[in-house]
Amino acid sequence: MKTTLTPKQIVKELDRYIIGQSKAKRAVAVALRNRYRRAQLAPELREEVTPKNILMKGPTGVGKTEIARRLAKLVGAPFLKVEATKFTEVGYVGRDVESMIRDLAEVSVRLVKEERIKDVEIKARDAMEKKLLDLLFPQIKETRPDIPEQIIKDDILHELRNNKLDNMTVEIEVTETPKMQLDMGSGMGIDIGSIFGGAGLGGKHKKKRKMTVGEAREAILQEESDKLIDDDSVNSEALMRAEQDGIIFIDEIDKIVGSNSKASGQDVSREGVQTDILPIVEGSSVMTKYGVIKTDHILFIAAGAFHISKVQDLIPELQGRFPVRVELDNLTKDDFIAILTQPDNALLTQYKAMLAVDKVDLKFTDEAIAEIAQVAEYENETSENIGARRLHTVMEQLLEDISFNACGEFDTVDVVVDNNYVKEHLEKDIKTLNLKKYII
Repeated sequence: MKTTLTPKQIVKELDRYIIGQSKAKRAVAVALRNRYRRAQLAPELREEVTPKNILMKGPTGVGKTEIARRLAKLVGAPFLKVEATKFTEVGYVGRDVESMIRDLAEVSVRLVKEERIKDVEIKARDAMEKKLLDLLFPQIKETRPDIPEQIIKDDILHELRNNKLDNMTVEIEVTETPKMQLDMGSGMGIDIGSIFGGAGLGGKHKKKRKMTVGEAREAILQEESDKLIDDDSVNSEALMRAEQDGIIFIDEIDKIVGSNSKASGQDVSREGVQTDILPIVEGSSVMTKYGVIKTDHILFIAAGAFHISKVQDLIPELQGRFPVRVELDNLTKDDFIAILTQPDNALLTQYKAMLAVDKVDLKFTDEAIAEIAQVAEYENETSENIGARRLHTVMEQLLEDISFNACGEFDTVDVVVDNNYVKEHLEKDIKTLNLKKYII
């Protein structure tokens, strides 16, 4: 675990990106802090403490996935989002539930490898520059025969670091490993290439390729980084991180709840998925191509709208494995105003930056922002409630003319989106909204 943040500090960090939903933020903050607390316990007691999995109930677009994703990013934990509807009971067509653990292992390996690559970046970059220098020197020496070798090399290195030689062509040897995967069922596979080492069947072999210096830079850097990284060490740490720090977000869990009517084939399958998910959440051992992962200490966060079914319709055993229940609030006009303006990645900030590329200086008045929020709230109330995603629909409709006409060919143009502009471009929605005020 990378952080020792307190629950209050975790919530404060989440507030930078997610508006409202304080109950959900508190729940995940406590769950995260409990991981740190558990890590400080004596080994014999540490094994007894299991995560308190969380079940989030709320409509789409109110922040369920974003809370979980930002939480994982905050601490550098392996994070995987899956949809419960992708899985089916064994014997039906669909993915095996254990595949979520194998996918988490892949995420964890990638995460650890990226960290290791950063650690060896300086050494790998030095080796890369040395190789490129050796490749470029003979070419450039021919054009400057009277210049001392060291001066030529210093010049090459300077121009290389300033990307001035990126369009030159060089021939380099690249290592290629053909991937030949043998499917063993249940999402498992054996890489035949790893069985036959060397240059034999499926083994690694060198191949000469011509490419630009810019392309060669990346290829050589990757190869040199791989040489400096111990794959066994990466895999070992990745498995440990997946087991101890992994977070799996199971979305649409309400969609695997059967109806109350006597079992149809589909309902049997849905309940079967719940039964298959149960041992994974309870704690079991799953074989991955990197080794065995025990799921006892993975934090599971399940989420669903539950607008047709209820949480109580889940099988009792699965309900018991999600002791922390959080209901997320519907977004109001004030929430939409905050989403548009407050977060670090606020929607208006994004649109301003995008249009600034084409020399449009976009400004919004407070009245216009309030009107946009009002329309978004009304649309969610009268049609499907899609939460904050409604703002994307409204904003695209509002700025369609500006986005289409902006071309970046002229001097910077100032465009002010005021209340009148909003009313003109969202006329149909606002007329319906105003009419609603007079209908009893």
